[in-house]
Amino acid sequence: MNEPLHPSTLSEILDRTAQLYRARFLLFLGISILPTGIALVLTCGIALVVAWWSAAGARSVSSGTGFVLVGVFCIAAALVALPILLAAKALATAAMNHAASRVHMGETTTIRNAYKTVWRRGWRYTWLCFLQLLFVWVVPLAAWIALLFLVAVSAGVMKAAGMGGASLGALFGMSVFLVLAVLAGYGVWMFLRLSLAFPACVVEQLTAWKSLKRSSVLSKGTRGRVFLLYLLGAALGWLLSIGVMFFLAILLYLIPGMDSQKHAQIAGVVMLFIVYGSCFAVQTLIRPVYGIALALFYYDQRIRQEGFDIEWMMQQAGMVPAPETAFQIPAKNNAPVLEPPQAVEFPQAMESIPPAPGGSL
Repeated sequence: MNEPLHPSTLSEILDRTAQLYRARFLLFLGISILPTGIALVLTCGIALVVAWWSAAGARSVSSGTGFVLVGVFCIAAALVALPILLAAKALATAAMNHAASRVHMGETTTIRNAYKTVWRRGWRYTWLCFLQLLFVWVVPLAAWIALLFLVAVSAGVMKAAGMGGASLGALFGMSVFLVLAVLAGYGVWMFLRLSLAFPACVVEQLTAWKSLKRSSVLSKGTRGRVFLLYLLGAALGWLLSIGVMFFLAILLYLIPGMDSQKHAQIAGVVMLFIVYGSCFAVQTLIRPVYGIALALFYYDQRIRQEGFDIEWMMQQAGMVPAPETAFQIPAKNNAPVLEPPQAVEFPQAMESIPPAPGGSL
């Protein structure tokens, strides 16, 4: 690392993120390809199987039995694919934080080394990713489903009792909207609160539960900046998606005969793959921005709350031993670690010195 550690503003963190991403573009892009590539392969595989099944037996699929079979296949495929996607996302996020931490601290790594390092603790990172999804998505979704069930039961009871009415329906609609807004706010707040869990887990080698607690403490005072980061990332991803789809759509319609009625179905299928492929490309390009920036936010919060910049300088000077982390921080210029002074032992010969004449002083 060429520049000293210091508390950074949001613009400085974004600028540092762009510098690290540009300097090690292939490293971060290679790490980002794994989860989006697996998602692309699984989704396309399921879609191709369903399309082949529909083409092979269109009559049976259009019937009730065929429709049920297709639905059961999609549910079974989703149950198999979701754990794979969860594990791939966890490993890629951990590898991204590991690579971003090493590059930020002036060290080097490779795609293989990053995944090899986090592979040894893959279950821990998968469990952490699951806990994040549980608190951010599953809890509000379960509450929303329970609310809809309660509203449906209440509406049925009131309708049976003859208490229905437009005003009552409007009241129910207003209540559902308010509860939905509260649940959405809870999801955003919990997501920001747990946003630094992966950097803490990777760098400090904490357990999943301790990483969540660590993120709750470290994220205080910076959740607004993390929210702005994701807003900027979402806007950038949206602009890139629009640009890529527009460019590919122009190339598609420049092909002779592709705009005719004869090739309308083929053009529709190709356009569907273009849309999904552009989303895959944009996610692959945007994912490292979040990973690098969150690692920088993690170090910035440690500097602000714990004086990590002073600890870093002392470790470089060899004045304190490096803590147990995912990687060891090298001492600057191979400076030796200072040891406490040893007690001076006087020779026993001094005890035989005769006393001065006349007795004691």
